[in-house]
Amino acid sequence: MNKLAIGIDIGGTTTKFGIVNAAGEILAQSRISTNKHEKVEDFIDDLFIGLSTLIEQHGDFENFVGIGVGAPNGNYYSGTIEYAPNLLWKGIIPIAQLIQNKFNLSVKLTNDANAAAVGEMQYGCAKGIKHFITITLGTGVGSGIVIDGKIVVGHDGFAGELGHTIVRKGGRFHKGTGSLGCLESYASATGVRETAFEFLAADPTTPSLLRNYTTDELTSQVVYQCAIEGDEVAKKIFEFTGEILGEALANAVMFSSPQMIVLFGGLTKAGDLIMKPTKASMEANLIQIFKNKVDIVFSQLNESDAAILGASALIWDLGNNA
Repeated sequence: MNKLAIGIDIGGTTTKFGIVNAAGEILAQSRISTNKHEKVEDFIDDLFIGLSTLIEQHGDFENFVGIGVGAPNGNYYSGTIEYAPNLLWKGIIPIAQLIQNKFNLSVKLTNDANAAAVGEMQYGCAKGIKHFITITLGTGVGSGIVIDGKIVVGHDGFAGELGHTIVRKGGRFHKGTGSLGCLESYASATGVRETAFEFLAADPTTPSLLRNYTTDELTSQVVYQCAIEGDEVAKKIFEFTGEILGEALANAVMFSSPQMIVLFGGLTKAGDLIMKPTKASMEANLIQIFKNKVDIVFSQLNESDAAILGASALIWDLGNNA
């Protein structure tokens, strides 16, 4: 049987995993909840149960060359997740070693946004492009930076944390890091939810469909649905989010000069509601030599597919030090 790889994407809410062949075909995939496990060991046990079912469908462990993992604050060099603000497991977690011990397969780890970038570079809209940035817009905000066809990881493995750059001095408090005014606090699904609360509280007399939802019910998806139905407050929330995201992307463009920016993750389901204000804001904040040179596109890969493919690509050595 042809050798296979396993790709695992550990997200703040959900962990996706799949069986991938060398041609980049996902043969089977599934998912488990990430945040129901306060102990990482319990998470590994749950992951093993889920993956074992898929592995048995494709022979046995001996048919697999290894496991690639994308995770928030994942360190390519050390195989550790370090102080991830959106995970329940705190401190430094030797995730690669824990998975290797459980599965008895070699494991390579990288940042989840880097894994998504590798997936786009090998199988998605960035195929053949040597200079681009992938921005993941989910529970948090991540970025994978590709220059000269290689992922930028930095001297310690943590390059690309655009989500934790400050976009509003003294701004919104980030519960995971304690920082004030970082991009992730505004341009993530969590950030959109916080903006909704702020807008509704700031103008309590303005009618809005959003007022029909409880605090627990009000999510970024609800904001999207209300915006589609024409709710003016909901539409302004996306305009505000896109404005801030565009400013951050302009800074990233002027620093690294990419040909393309690929937006990836749950928040991209908002479509033009997020894309139009983001593009307008980015262009408005670029100096002349960068204007109208950078395409912003949505990933064309299925969200779970891109993450799984990118993670598995680590095993095929497609990431060039991802």
